Amino acid sequence: MTASDIIRRYFDAFNAKDTAAMLACLDPEVAHHVNEGEVRTGTEKFAAFCAHMTRSYDETLTDMVVFEAEGGTRAAAEYIVNGTYLQTDEGLPPARGQTYRLPAGSFFTLKDGRISRVVTYYNLADWVRQVA
Repeated sequence: MTASDIIRRYFDAFNAKDTAAMLACLDPEVAHHVNEGEVRTGTEKFAAFCAHMTRSYDETLTDMVVFEAEGGTRAAAEYIVNGTYLQTDEGLPPARGQTYRLPAGSFFTLKDGRISRVVTYYNLADWVRQVA
């Protein structure tokens, strides 16, 4: 299985809202670099992050383009986040079911057929403008 296959499987699981399938793509000690947040290490913290996100946001990713570096240990993806803000997230504007559409990207390191690092970036100021 190529790095691109693993990344696509990870994002297919995201769009299916299947956290268990996402976790199956991850190394147990995955380093999860949250946009404008702290690095969380391990699948337990990743699962807790997913549970929080599911409560506050309903998101689907479209227009996915996956890039793979030679050697299969690094990959990246660019996509559009199509979402609905469901529940107010601490420090952010109040949620009232607002919708948003936002370009984003993720960067990955792979080890032994699993994702060992995931870094996600999007423009938080653009998101705040759309939901405010």
